[in-house]
Amino acid sequence: MTKINLFVFNQFEENTYLVHDDTKECAIIDPGCSNDAERSYLVRFIEKFGLKPVRLINTHCHLDHIYGNKFVAEKYGLQLEMHEGELPVLQAAAASALFYGVPVPEESPMPGRFLDEGDVISFGETELEVIFTPGHSPASISLFCRKEKFVVAGDVLFYDSIGRTDLPGGDHDTLIRSIKEKLYPLGNDVFVYPGHGVETRIGREKSYNPFLNGEIDG
Repeated sequence: MTKINLFVFNQFEENTYLVHDDTKECAIIDPGCSNDAERSYLVRFIEKFGLKPVRLINTHCHLDHIYGNKFVAEKYGLQLEMHEGELPVLQAAAASALFYGVPVPEESPMPGRFLDEGDVISFGETELEVIFTPGHSPASISLFCRKEKFVVAGDVLFYDSIGRTDLPGGDHDTLIRSIKEKLYPLGNDVFVYPGHGVETRIGREKSYNPFLNGEIDG
């Protein structure tokens, strides 16, 4: 059985996820741990449950989602996996930190593998299907676990909200298409684990999300 654990890190209250199964192999998705206390907490959890990190993945590369890239890559000997279209965002992380007046992250390693739509990320007994969902950022991806009916969606879709599109590379119309054409077809009962805030379900957002039902414009 594939399980997912959530950690809320850094001043942006970003959601970092550990996805693992009975083999104990796990993927670390969007490590936002930005200081020693947060890094220690993540490591202690991994050690407590005897997990073995084998994949390091960014859904997208905004500052809050990559604070822990360098630490995780070096601690567990992992290569970063992400979409090639997010490279400019990754490379702008330090400038973004200075703009927001927040700590500059340690320089992230460059990716060892680029992910694209249709790729399958395998570890242990788990498979995550890569779905291309741009709009919040130029090349954001979502990770769909078909067996357990959940998707890690980065900052694409939230409970009663959607990702902001006023950052470089963002586009409102593109984001709405990504949600309706790529996430909706996954099924109403699929859980959405977002990059911030609480989880939701596809069906709930289809019915009630004001950004997707014409109640709020962009």
